[in-house]
Amino acid sequence: MKSKKHEILLSLAPVIVLIILLATVIRVFGSASLDGGSQVALLISAGVCAAISILYFHIPWSQLEEGVKRSVGSVTSAIIILLMIGAISGVWILSGVVPTLIHYGLMLIHPKFFLVTTCLICAIVSVLTGSSWSTIATIGIALLGIGQAQGFSSGLIAGAIISGAYFGDKMSPLSDTTVLASTMSEVPLFSHIRYMMYTVVPTMVITLIIFTIIGLNYSVTDATMITVYQESLQAHFNLSPWLMIVPVVTMLMIAKRWPAVIVLFLSSLLGAIFALLFQPHILAEVAGTTEISAYSQFTGVMRGMYDITSIDMGHPQVSDLVATRGMTGMLNTIYLILCAMCFGGMMTSSGMLQRITSLVLPFTRTRTSLVASTVSTGFFMDCMVADQYLSIILTANMFKGVYQKRGYEERLMSRSIEDSATVTSPLIPWSSCGMTQATILGVPTLTYLPYCFFNIISPLMSITIAAIGYKIFKKKEVTAS
Repeated sequence: MKSKKHEILLSLAPVIVLIILLATVIRVFGSASLDGGSQVALLISAGVCAAISILYFHIPWSQLEEGVKRSVGSVTSAIIILLMIGAISGVWILSGVVPTLIHYGLMLIHPKFFLVTTCLICAIVSVLTGSSWSTIATIGIALLGIGQAQGFSSGLIAGAIISGAYFGDKMSPLSDTTVLASTMSEVPLFSHIRYMMYTVVPTMVITLIIFTIIGLNYSVTDATMITVYQESLQAHFNLSPWLMIVPVVTMLMIAKRWPAVIVLFLSSLLGAIFALLFQPHILAEVAGTTEISAYSQFTGVMRGMYDITSIDMGHPQVSDLVATRGMTGMLNTIYLILCAMCFGGMMTSSGMLQRITSLVLPFTRTRTSLVASTVSTGFFMDCMVADQYLSIILTANMFKGVYQKRGYEERLMSRSIEDSATVTSPLIPWSSCGMTQATILGVPTLTYLPYCFFNIISPLMSITIAAIGYKIFKKKEVTAS
């Protein structure tokens, strides 16, 4: 018993070191903590994990190294997607797609209902596409610009965007996390989605009510500021309904379940073509010249895809709105993801993560405590391995036998995992989702976190429904009914 306690305490040491270092980094560097400080904190914590593993648990370095390789390898596709998102966000702005969406959005969306409309639009698009990342990187960026023009804070707008996008991500049969959660729990996909509605729908209703109340009581920018945005965009970009072809084609490709990398590549290529057709003067400005030539057009398109660019719009806020980051702007996020995967791989391959999570097993005797433990573990896994896919897999493997032993349906487990591991991932600054959404939207994770009402309420709703016992049966009861 004493040895087991020592093992758990030693397993907690890297986690404690990470928490202390991250808290210090965030306090010292603030919004710049992702520029390098957080990455170093993760690597130091991974080093502490490796030292304890080798010196106390006598685990060979080769085993730890193999664990890191598997962990880093699991996010290879995510890294490529991030680079493609950087490219697409750049050319969509330079081509005039995003400015056009913002221009028409300012005319159509009433400021008082902007937040609730934003949440609903992102929810619908995400359900149709099955991708929260793609929704946020495309329509989300345009909605952010509209909201900023109407005077809403960036954190509040990002919270509405992320809340809607993750609702759709959970409820869409096209979502990879939804498919993964149902597969790992051995639950038919549509049975899993239907069962999630008992927690997801009331959570979304509460979220929409909150955003409606905030919007009705929010003091937004007067019409003159909105006019400044519209006039500035019209003066510098050739705005046209034809530019809507780019996002429409992109949504169709996603809906047809084409591979994400291919969709984003083709969409960025389409954006580049429309930039050449509609905004040759913008490309020349990005290239650093006033001459429209083959050289300036090629340079402008390439810089839009890979480089950080800015356009003088005559107004600082509007200039910030159309500034692009390209692939270069994604490098800090990729750097952080790699460091997070090193820490997660070390913790998993050393067995430390399993020792820590074993602490929650004694607290699974009642229905409510079982669901609460599952939800807490999903969130804890997000914090530890910094990846929602690994969190879903590890949590499902850990609790599968417990649910079977207690006699509860597998769909209760799959729902509890989705209500935690999937939706809480963008709330963690060092997780792949938290870093990605902060980078795409240009809003720090801790800034938008308080306004992600759907993501915050979901785990609590899952525990509440478990406490009430609504539509929760044991297997014998299901068979009898």
